[in-house]
Amino acid sequence: MTRTALVIGGTGPTGPGVVNGLFERGYDITVLHTGRHEVDTLPPESEVPHLHTNPFRIDEVAETLGDATFDVVYAMYGRLRDLAPYFVGRCGQFIAVGGIPVYRGYARPAENWPRGLLTPLRESAERAVDDANDKVAKIVATEDVLFEHHPDATIFRYPLIYGPGQINPREWLIVRRIIDGRRRIIVADGGLTLRAAAYGPNAGHALTLAADHPTAAAGKAYNISDEHTLTARQTIQVIAAALDVELDIVNLPGELATPARPFLGEEESLHRAMSPDLMIAELGYRDKVGVVEAVGLTAQWLVDNPVRRGSTKERRMQDPFDYEAEDAIIDAYRSSIGKAAELAATFDPDFRGRYSPGSDDWRLVDAKN
Repeated sequence: MTRTALVIGGTGPTGPGVVNGLFERGYDITVLHTGRHEVDTLPPESEVPHLHTNPFRIDEVAETLGDATFDVVYAMYGRLRDLAPYFVGRCGQFIAVGGIPVYRGYARPAENWPRGLLTPLRESAERAVDDANDKVAKIVATEDVLFEHHPDATIFRYPLIYGPGQINPREWLIVRRIIDGRRRIIVADGGLTLRAAAYGPNAGHALTLAADHPTAAAGKAYNISDEHTLTARQTIQVIAAALDVELDIVNLPGELATPARPFLGEEESLHRAMSPDLMIAELGYRDKVGVVEAVGLTAQWLVDNPVRRGSTKERRMQDPFDYEAEDAIIDAYRSSIGKAAELAATFDPDFRGRYSPGSDDWRLVDAKN
């Protein structure tokens, strides 16, 4: 018997991966969404019908679906704390999307000691129960509502999602600069920050694996991220290589690298790197597209599909693109560290890594003693 699936959402950056993945598996799929955003990467509506309603209004969802039941429901959009109770008895498997702000210390790093999140962040990490940030508290409470009504449900905690159709295209902050002819890019603290991210098609693929392994996924929360996480600097380097330009990546101490904050998505350069190991072990997850290729494809897609200058989408990323101010900061910093740079260049503590060229030099240091 053909299994049935309802995908709520389905037209965002990760939805096509779910819909197409289920379609390839032979599911009878229905997509429920507002109808405001259609994409050409889904199967034709003659094979995958669309229902148009407001997933944030449960009365409208109920009116649209009537008595319909499904083997699996994917709640990727809408008000989950209302959708979860509604689908009790109306589906066999309930799979939902949440986010990594659920973890304690994500929104307020000072809540943890040491400050920030441990790396890698695992599903066993403490959640931000009773967080003072109202948005975070609601994310935690919604997860509780989900498992209260569907003890065997599965939730995937999303990080930054990138790729075609992304909502907050982090890579645009670098791509626009390159388009504008900008070749000096500021990074904070060496650009060594790790921020978990998932390429949209990779995330969609991960969600379909829960339908393949319903027993293993029952009652579980999984972190989603690409198998590998690039540092901020590596991400910029990959974007530059994909667009065939050379950049002067300028390192500033975090407290001075204010222009780097929009790209980091934070005011500090603390890590936010999750481990996808649990879904690798239990669901057999592997990236559909490797991270270096995925970031490069995203950069090229943004060149072909640029964010409109000054649009709400661009302003939401809070980057003023003030190149004059950036140059002033770079020039002031470089001129101010002249003496310190000279002193550092003349000081050699005789340290050599044991496996680097000349590693036998440690014996000379030992002999001096």
